[in-house]
Amino acid sequence: MFDFGFSELLVILVLALIVLGPEKLPGVVRKVGRWVGRARAMARQFQEQLEEEIDLEDSHSRPVPPPLPPDPPVYTEPAHPAEPSQMTPDVQGTAEAATAHTPADAHEPRA
Repeated sequence: MFDFGFSELLVILVLALIVLGPEKLPGVVRKVGRWVGRARAMARQFQEQLEEEIDLEDSHSRPVPPPLPPDPPVYTEPAHPAEPSQMTPDVQGTAEAATAHTPADAHEPRA
């Protein structure tokens, strides 16, 4: 807002020293510093309030998207069927061949 360079500040300080004198100048500088700090704090608060209002306005103006539909159920076959009648032909034949050999007939050749 106010753009003061070093040379402008130096001129202002020299004039203040001449007008106020060396006794009053430190107190006046402190007061001016407090006023500037308060003004900056008020400006920062004002800016934050404006940004909050803008965000609130944006959130009210945006439409709310509809909820997503649930995923359809996924059918999975059981890993190990309980009964041989539920097995597919390949699995059923393999299961019968695996259970046909017992230790007693293990020496017989396969057909």
